[in-house]
Amino acid sequence: MPLITYRTALNQAFAEELSRDESVFLMGEEVAQYNGAYKVTEGLWERFGSKRIIDTPISEAAFLGLGVGAAMMGLRPVIELMFWSFAYVGFDQIINNAGCIRYMSGGLINIPMVIRGPANGGTSVGATHSHTPENLLASTPGLKVVAPATPYDAKGLMIASIRDQDTVCFMENTLLYGNIGEVPEGSYSIPLGVADIKREGTDVSFIAHGRAVLTALEAAEMLQEEYGISAEVVDLRSIRPLDEEAIFTSIAKTHRVVLIDENKPFCGVSAQIASMIAEQAFDELDAPILRVTALDAPAIYSMPLEKLQLPTAERIIQKTLTLF
Repeated sequence: MPLITYRTALNQAFAEELSRDESVFLMGEEVAQYNGAYKVTEGLWERFGSKRIIDTPISEAAFLGLGVGAAMMGLRPVIELMFWSFAYVGFDQIINNAGCIRYMSGGLINIPMVIRGPANGGTSVGATHSHTPENLLASTPGLKVVAPATPYDAKGLMIASIRDQDTVCFMENTLLYGNIGEVPEGSYSIPLGVADIKREGTDVSFIAHGRAVLTALEAAEMLQEEYGISAEVVDLRSIRPLDEEAIFTSIAKTHRVVLIDENKPFCGVSAQIASMIAEQAFDELDAPILRVTALDAPAIYSMPLEKLQLPTAERIIQKTLTLF
């Protein structure tokens, strides 16, 4: 399979879906002539034109609302946010409208829309540009939330998200855009709500999503080499719907679990999963449920300190060793 970047994988997904379905269009700040703030939409404006690739003013509330209206009328908008942190000014449109209209219309009106962009810290851009709101969005029935870690998953999940009948919040990570991985030529989709075992293991389960999956894989390799501990890495890929069966199956195999999450710890994604494990898989555990998350403070501007604020392989290893 060809090796391409995470950025190119997303670009391929857009191009294939724009070609396949006339109802698909892209919209956001600088997505057209400028090729996107992160060059994810590079070349699409030249290929598909101004009716399909649309630059917007700097008003997230306005163009998110426009997207909801367009989706209600049968189009399939893909909306780029320069940072997911900027979605907060459009939460009325995302949560009250995109998240609720299908339910409140008795299933008569769908909102087939993708909202995408970076949701991560680690780039030294300060607290107001570094939120990871997948936990907030996943707490809203009616919204779907995905967070791919690899180029292969990014393309397959994006295609599935564009074709989905509900609003999908697609959480990317700026630090992943240049990562390279194998991606098949041509179109393929990955069903939402299906996790992936990125590394088989027997002694402990690492449950993660997004870039934290790569941190978990790094920690797993170090644990194997230095301590002979075999860690299984479960990549959730999708936060909502959540593949509960994959989580419980892995825990039944290893009987120990560490939840790794770039969310803040209070009411984070891993907090929800910890509750589910305690309620539904407690008898499979031989040790306490442990979590490694971002430190509970706004994102630190200082790059060296922010790197320590996010989960590191060293922190994961330290926590894991307490289980044995």
